[in-house]
Amino acid sequence: MKSMQTMFDLSGKKAILVGGAGDLGYSMAEALVEAGAECAMIDISNKVYTLAKTLSEGGYTVYPIQADISERAQIEQSYKQALKHLKGQVDILVNAAGIQRRYPSEVFPAKDWDEVLAVNLSAPFFYCQLAANSMIPNGGGKIINVASIQSYCGGVTIPAYVATKGGIGQLTKTLSNDWAAKGINVNAIAPGYMDTQLNTALVADPVRSAEILSRIPQKRWGRGDDMKGITVFLASAASDYVNGTVIPVDGGYLGR
Repeated sequence: MKSMQTMFDLSGKKAILVGGAGDLGYSMAEALVEAGAECAMIDISNKVYTLAKTLSEGGYTVYPIQADISERAQIEQSYKQALKHLKGQVDILVNAAGIQRRYPSEVFPAKDWDEVLAVNLSAPFFYCQLAANSMIPNGGGKIINVASIQSYCGGVTIPAYVATKGGIGQLTKTLSNDWAAKGINVNAIAPGYMDTQLNTALVADPVRSAEILSRIPQKRWGRGDDMKGITVFLASAASDYVNGTVIPVDGGYLGR
């Protein structure tokens, strides 16, 4: 029987977090290492090096890797680099990378559509596939995808983003169906409206910002720290019988 003292402990666990230089991704990486895990952080931005250094200076074990995950070859290459840093062991995978493009649907550019799908949906699938092939021979692991409340809602002027986040929700469920019996828990977190660089345009728009806040019962935008508890829960033994779920972290937005 697990004790509450050890249920959320990630000591000795090895994690790969994709999107570690993003606002939410960094908070999730911080949560994992604070709970005891080692973490390889992958991101296209060179900020991944300075952020990893910040965590390392705090006494945590972090390995930064820069990669463009819209390129399939770089997905596999970055995964192999991460696995090498982690001595061949991966217990936790977090897919937190995401990009956004805004245009009216009738003029949404094909190039932007392809880029959003590559980063937000194709890359998570291939990282999941790579991680599963490492985890299954070792008895399993935890996979955490980042969905969105747009997995449930339609959004406005963001058809590619909404398509990917709806896809992440369904992908999470089917991967759970395929891998739960093989020891892998696959779940997703669905953040609500977060005050991040991805939503700069919304936060700065007084009309849309007011509309959004009026529907959030907690009356504030979400922050990176709001992702930390749910990340540790889904990465730890505390969630061993949680599988195939998409859990909103939205201040009550979807319940309104």
